Amino acid sequence: MTRPVLALLLCVLVLPGAAHASTDCRAPAAVCEARIAGGLALIERGTPLPVLVEEDDFAAVRHAAEALRGDLAAVAGKPAVGSAAPRMAVIAGTLGHSARIDRIVREKAIDTTGVAGTWEAYLLQVVEKPEPGIDRALLVVGADRRGTAFGLYEISRRAGVSPWTWWADVPPPRHSSLYVAPGRFVDAPKVKYRGIFINDEDPALGGWLKAHYGGVADHRFYERVFQLLLRHKANYLWPAMWLPRAFYDDDALNAATADEYGIVIATTHHEPMMRAHDEWNRYGKGPWDYTRNAETLQAFWRGGIERLQGREAVVTLGMRGDGDEAMAEGTATALLERIVADQRRIIAEVTGKPAEQTPQVWALYKEVQDYFDAGMRVPDDVILLFADDNWGNIRRLPDPASRRPGGYGVYYHFDYVGGPRNYKWINSTQVERAWEQMRLAWAHGVERLWVVNVGDIKPMELPISAFLDQAWDPDAADLDWIGRYPVAWAAEQFGPQHAKAIGEILTRYTQYNARRKPELISPDTWSLIHEREAERVLAGWDALVERTLETGRRIPAGHRDAWYQLVEYPVLASANLNHLHVAVARNRLYAAQGRASANAWADKARELFARDAELQRVYEQDIAGGKWTSMMAQPRIGYTHWQSPQRNVLPYLSRVDVPEKGVLGVAVEGDARAFPYPLHGPRLPELDPVAAPTREVVVFNRGRQPIGFTAGSRTPWLKVSPASTEVSDAVPLGITVDWNALPEGRHEGQIQIRGKDWTEVTVTVPVHKPPAHRGARGFVEGNGVVAIEAQHYSRAVAPAGGQWQVVPHLGRTLSGVTAWPATGAPATPGGGSAHLEYPLVMDDEGEVEVRVVMSPTLDIHHRGGLRYAVSIGDEAPQAGSMRLDPTPGDRDFRAWEAAVIDNSHASVSRHRVRAGANTLKLWLVDPGLVFQRIEVVRRPLPPTTLGPVESTRR
Repeated sequence: MTRPVLALLLCVLVLPGAAHASTDCRAPAAVCEARIAGGLALIERGTPLPVLVEEDDFAAVRHAAEALRGDLAAVAGKPAVGSAAPRMAVIAGTLGHSARIDRIVREKAIDTTGVAGTWEAYLLQVVEKPEPGIDRALLVVGADRRGTAFGLYEISRRAGVSPWTWWADVPPPRHSSLYVAPGRFVDAPKVKYRGIFINDEDPALGGWLKAHYGGVADHRFYERVFQLLLRHKANYLWPAMWLPRAFYDDDALNAATADEYGIVIATTHHEPMMRAHDEWNRYGKGPWDYTRNAETLQAFWRGGIERLQGREAVVTLGMRGDGDEAMAEGTATALLERIVADQRRIIAEVTGKPAEQTPQVWALYKEVQDYFDAGMRVPDDVILLFADDNWGNIRRLPDPASRRPGGYGVYYHFDYVGGPRNYKWINSTQVERAWEQMRLAWAHGVERLWVVNVGDIKPMELPISAFLDQAWDPDAADLDWIGRYPVAWAAEQFGPQHAKAIGEILTRYTQYNARRKPELISPDTWSLIHEREAERVLAGWDALVERTLETGRRIPAGHRDAWYQLVEYPVLASANLNHLHVAVARNRLYAAQGRASANAWADKARELFARDAELQRVYEQDIAGGKWTSMMAQPRIGYTHWQSPQRNVLPYLSRVDVPEKGVLGVAVEGDARAFPYPLHGPRLPELDPVAAPTREVVVFNRGRQPIGFTAGSRTPWLKVSPASTEVSDAVPLGITVDWNALPEGRHEGQIQIRGKDWTEVTVTVPVHKPPAHRGARGFVEGNGVVAIEAQHYSRAVAPAGGQWQVVPHLGRTLSGVTAWPATGAPATPGGGSAHLEYPLVMDDEGEVEVRVVMSPTLDIHHRGGLRYAVSIGDEAPQAGSMRLDPTPGDRDFRAWEAAVIDNSHASVSRHRVRAGANTLKLWLVDPGLVFQRIEVVRRPLPPTTLGPVESTRR
């Protein structure tokens, strides 16, 4: 099947790797199916152009040329026809290293502005008669070896070949003809070093390596990794390092292969001087303690620098405790400064050059940031690598006006082993959140190094692409870009026909998984008795599964392997896991209530547990001919503390001894008990015509045989149905209030339920008919609550020189709202300063609590927290703040822990409202906060994870 032209251009249109192109086939170097005036046939009648590079150009260029040849052959369906003197060709080379390219540039007066001397820049341009014997050529000119390679890989991507063609089995599209538009296209990265960290590899990637490479992460494995990076126009890698791995020591060809491909190898935040952590276990002597073993450590580190042999690298400085632990308590800043000074001396001695001529980085990870905050400094040529909190929230950023020769970087996470719990199994990163945090970093001048922990690489395909695409050109990656990214990425993998549907599926499953990461979900996560939360959550997953299966039936067979890996498995497995935990919760609740159906829910839980294993089996054995064995083996079920279990473990289940005869029981919303209950009758939460016009009462059976019952009410305004029936398992009662028959105020009615076993239960039904407040407009209080999504403001007063922006889907329930740019000075709330307005309609005058729910942004400026303010009516703005700290023992640590578990944080203030119309104002103080929702409450909220549903807006 031939894709429409749009398929070829979608990735060019929205992915910053080609940010300057457009949907117009006349745009410089655009690749289209249609013949273009003045264009060049990249593929014609099934034959691709030859790709010509000189043998004495860089190995990285030759590798990229070979990859492009293979890609074009796959797209065309056959390789280029060999010819000693081709009339048309792709000619690629590096300025100053390719005599052919230098000659063409000189003789044809090719403009190399923006390329020559620019890090990793490249030029794409159709050239007439570039040299004798060649009539026309697509010229690829690189400023350096990676620039040329990136230009070649860019042609592949424009031809429709996904960067995930091998790593996710995305088949190249087939085209008998493709044309390159004339014109000059120049591109170069904005962030200097852009890459990934392979981490926490066992049992998934580790098991896969055992199956395919004998358990060793050797040069054959890393060739695949390097190709993935280069296809994303990335250049930087922290290699796998656990259980045990040592890039330089495991395979003598690893370093040489990285150099051939042009990948900058570095070592992680806790592996100084180019030595892997496990190398100390292999060759180190004595303690990993500089105060007691400095001479041995210096010799060990010297070996790491000597081993480089002049290869390109970024050397990690500093020192953490053995095994990525904190150094000894009370370690002095002066000691760490001495360590850095000694390491730089070693670098200078080994290289024979001043230390500043070797790129270096100091990672401010975990407790190391405390040294920085306490005043420790390293030389200005060293990159300062700030870090997130391991959960996607950046801890600290520089003053945007600060400039230093070494620049700044960020170490980010899509995967983590540690508290409050590991997360390694499935993608639970919203690209919107990673984008928002990295946009914040870019705005603060973080332009030297972006590196992200990607765990096993799979199944983090979507966020890896988004992170690396954003890193290439953060300026192009604006709000509109991230809004379109999932659809564009889906088009790049599957073509445009179903891209919109697939993009929406990707967006929704990641939003659902980000509410609470799968490893953190337990039978207690989604409430069975409040707000019908479990039912709402599962309904969302069920609708997504149905949409996924429906879309999957329309995906061509050739894309089946990629579809299962990138879309179907993440959705089905994540939905199944939520169903499993809810099934366990129902089993336990129903067993405690004595319901006969508790045993059926135990059986259902076992069925879902087996379903999880079957979905994994399909991924590892059926897809791609068993290529991805072990890759979904990370345990995700059965956590009891932060560390993962050795294998998936079904949570404990309860069984009840079910009597033969039917026995009646009653359960009511908001109460886990079953009735009749000694000394207590059931009382429903208050009914309200706005927020809760009905409540749930369920009549259930404790026995095997059906049992009859009657239900009724002597309260004239209260009706219940059915009036009588038999119950085998459970029968929900329909409760109807005749609101027109009630005056305003609070009332109580009763429902009487009688079983044929002589069981009698009387349910008290409190109702509240609020004042009408005719003419008042806004979000209406219901049952003592007004819940508002932050996006639904009625008026926005923008900050000076900026705007309020809605970040789509960034939030557990809808989206996020943030002020942009986020680099301004703190604002003083009040008057005409920046704020958002929300109209409220309140039942009565009185005191309320305002809960502002935000994404868990950390104190990036080190000012004691990020602030905002709230006011209602004419009151003065009342300050609120986000105070979270991931440092164990800090007073704000528990708040941080709760925030990353829930992926949100609510700050609280108290206010007075008047009856009827009110206006709540949410004031900007510190830029950087992302507001998700506002909850105005008169009473404690019932314990749920997501909070109340949004209120009715009148």
